[in-house]
Formats: sequence, structure tokens, C-alpha cells
Amino acid sequence: MGSLLRLVKELLQEAARDLAPTLIVVAIFQTFFIQRMPDSPGALIGGFAAVLIGLALFVKGLDAAIFPAGETMAFDFARRGSFLWLMAFAFCISFASVAAEPALMAVAYKAEAVSGGSMGAMTLRMVAALAVGLAVMVGVWRIVLGHPIALYLIPGYLIVVSLTAMSPPELVGLAFDSGGVVASTVTAPLLTAMGVGLAATIRGRNPMLDGFGLIAFGALAPMIVIQLYGILFFVAADHGTAVVLMPTDDEHQLTAWAMLGNFLGMVKNLLPIIAVVLFSSFVILRRPLADPRGLAVGMLFVAVGLYLFDEGLQVGLFPLGDEMTSGLMQDGAAMWVLYLYGFLIGFATTMAEPALIALSIKADEVSLGQLRGFWLRTLVSIGVGVGLVIGCARIVDGTPIAYWLIPGYLLVIVMTRLAPRFIVPIAFDCGGVTTSTVTVPLVTAL
Repeated sequence: MGSLLRLVKELLQEAARDLAPTLIVVAIFQTFFIQRMPDSPGALIGGFAAVLIGLALFVKGLDAAIFPAGETMAFDFARRGSFLWLMAFAFCISFASVAAEPALMAVAYKAEAVSGGSMGAMTLRMVAALAVGLAVMVGVWRIVLGHPIALYLIPGYLIVVSLTAMSPPELVGLAFDSGGVVASTVTAPLLTAMGVGLAATIRGRNPMLDGFGLIAFGALAPMIVIQLYGILFFVAADHGTAVVLMPTDDEHQLTAWAMLGNFLGMVKNLLPIIAVVLFSSFVILRRPLADPRGLAVGMLFVAVGLYLFDEGLQVGLFPLGDEMTSGLMQDGAAMWVLYLYGFLIGFATTMAEPALIALSIKADEVSLGQLRGFWLRTLVSIGVGVGLVIGCARIVDGTPIAYWLIPGYLLVIVMTRLAPRFIVPIAFDCGGVTTSTVTVPLVTAL
């Protein structure tokens, strides 16, 4: 009992440390700039408590289910020499999870709206999911061959830059936003564990050099496919055509039925991943699961943790973000205050991003502590904050997004050639997981 309490205390302390930057940002801006209490302080406190507990359960579920499942599947496929089946597994797990990803649904719906229906939402979703699945297969093949990741990513990003110069302006932002859809809070840790497990199994491969990068391949694919699809099929909607986004409720429902529906929706997002794992284990590998009870309990922790995390965000953090942004705008805050808010909110929310936490845990583990997970997340969060400041400046200035993205990606290509080889795959993976559960809604509100 004592060891269980110590574990719970340790998990809650780590989750509280991850959420501390967000609390500090809220306190500073509420005290010194907005200078009034939030509209619903009780809901805010309850929301933060749910986020805290949910994040702790999610991290525990990663250790109990997601990481072992990914590493075990990669090990078993490699041990049998079934690399074709391994690539098929990678394709199926990526395709199934991305096709059901809510963020991709939102992007596809918006693309259909701004194109006046010339780009079908379902078609775009299937094309993007197919591209991600194929890209992750290429990433697995890279690990098998032991090629440096730069040989694949540099040509890939040169293609992205070239397409950006030709793509319809209405779709450029959507295409780049869609690059983060592969980095869902469950798929990203599973791909990371699978890559590291595969690299650890193959003789001559280094998990640090070769194991990371699958997320980067998946994040690259939608940017290419959506822009290419737009160049071929996009027809801009008339200026008089209303752009209708996905319908959302004005108020998050907390009734018993609504909460049950939200939890079942979270479970539904996990079902494709569970189905692929079970099919691969029982049908392809023809062996029982090594620890079915541990996998079931871990998946339950992940589902409950993500549910509490999402409910806490919906009830507390997201309304507060909208309220703070509108409060700063209504009070006529100076531009430097808005830029400071953009930087700090980007930094704070990225520190609490579950997919980034999962990636940093695995990077810390594989590097034997030489690449500290906390400092990795801190550096990534600073980068996101700087990127948000640039994004805010672009909105104020009104310049096309391509003017900022093309030089940025060219700089990334140059730095990829100059950076130490071991850091490149992790850096690209980090770029793929920063636009996930927490960051996207708050950045959208900003």
C-alpha cells in the first residue's frame, strides 16, 4: 500500500510540474494585465484537477501498455525476419489511427468548405491517412537499412517547399497544420516505441540514431499530399460562399450521458490501434499476448487519463484561454503584451503536451539520461513560443503564410545538414508532436 501511494504521489508531482508553467502564465496575466477574476473559478479549479489526474494516469498507461506493445511487436516481427509484415503493421496502425483522428476530420472539413466542395472531406481524409501509412512504412524500411534520416527528410522538405510556392494560398496553412495529425496522443508514443524497439533488435542499429523518426515521416506526408491534391483539384469558393466549419456546442456538456458519450468517443479512437495489435499478434505472429492483463489495464489507464485530461481542458483551460485572449483584445493591450502572451501560452501548453511528454520519456530512456527529457521539452516549448510570436506578427502584418514558411523550412534543411546526426530524428519527431491535444485549441483561440 505504501509503495502504491508513493507511486501515485510521484506521478501527480510530475504532472503538476508539467502543468506549472500554464498556471504561472494564467496567474501573471490575470493579475497584472486582465486584473479580474475568471468567470468560473470553480470550473477552472476542477478542470485543472482533472487535467492533473488525467496526465498522471496517461503517463502510467504509457509505461504499462503503449511502450511495451510497440517494442514487443517490433521485436517479434524482427526476430521472425518478417519485415514485410512489420511494414504492413506500421501501415495499418498509422492508417487506422490517422483516418479516425478528430484533428484530421476538422482539417478536411475546413478544406471542403474553403474549396466550395471541390475537395471532398472524406476523400481528403483517406488520401492523407494513406499517405501517412505509406510514409511510416518508408520510415520502418529506413531503420531496417540503417540509412541516415537526412537522406529522406531533406528531399521531402524540398518537395514541400516547392509545392508551397505553387499551392493555392487558401490551402497552405491547412496543409501545414495537417502535418501534426499523425501525432495523436496514442499513435505517437506507439510509433516511437516501435521504432526504438526495432532499432534495438537489428544488429548494427543504434536506437538513438535509428529508432526515432517515424513520427517525422508521418508528419511530412500530409503536407505534401494535401498541397498536391489542392494543386490538382482545388477550386476556390466564391467570396460570397459562407465557410462553415465543423459544428460545435457553445457550451461543453457535463451531463451523465454527455460524459459517457465523451468517454466512449475516447475509447473509439483507441479501438483501431487495439484491433491492429490484436490481429497482428494472434493472426500474423500466431502467439498470445505476453501480458494481456497489463495491456488491458494500461489501455484503461490511457483511456481514462485522456478522458479526464480532455474534460479538464474543455471545462477549465479552453474557456479560460478564450476569456484571456478576448480580455486582452477588449482592453486594448499593447502589441508587445499580445506577443508576450503568445510566447508564454505556446511555451506553457507545449510543456503539458502528452505526446511530447511520451517522446521525451523515451528519448531520456534510450539516451541513458544524456538527453534529459525535461530539458528536451523545455527547448521544444521555447521554439513553439517563438513560432507563435512570428505567427502573431504575420497575422498583424497580413503577409501570406508562404513568405514565412518557405524560408523557415529552408533553414531547417540547412540545419539538418549541420546538426549532430543523433539529434536530427528526435528534432523532427518533436516538431510532429507539438500540435496535439493541448496546443492546437489554445493557439486557435489566440
